[in-house]
Amino acid sequence: MAYTVDFKSVSTVGLESSPAAEALAGLRANEARYFMNKYKHEFTVVPASESKETLTYVNRILQEERGIVFSAAPLETSCFQVDNIKFAYVFYEDGLALNVMYTVDDPKKRAVGFKLSEGMEVPQELEGKFKFARQKSKLAGTIRGSFFVIKGAYESEN
Repeated sequence: MAYTVDFKSVSTVGLESSPAAEALAGLRANEARYFMNKYKHEFTVVPASESKETLTYVNRILQEERGIVFSAAPLETSCFQVDNIKFAYVFYEDGLALNVMYTVDDPKKRAVGFKLSEGMEVPQELEGKFKFARQKSKLAGTIRGSFFVIKGAYESEN
């Protein structure tokens, strides 16, 4: 069942099984606020069990671009398009939030972003491969983030 993320009243709905549920909920709310402010788009998530296409799409990009396969369980996903940009999000049980930004008409503006919930360790799959910058957020505390540019072409089924 879909859940529209409320960034005014942060909730752990859908993230309860995560040991980082509070921090991950803040990170998810931070993303929701960004999309509302920038695009007037309501950020909606669905349980990972209901979004196999999104997970397949994201996992394919991670595997083919960098050989990354996360061991943490995906809890929720979101997949949508605003303007000419397709976005896919996966929120993992360990506190990691991952997004794919895929500009439809500009192959130079495609990337995968990683955001670590406040207090979480860098996942083993990313350790030593990426440098993480810090960012302050009223909703999520201190976020550490990194990204890589997507070189290949990937069409999503969504």
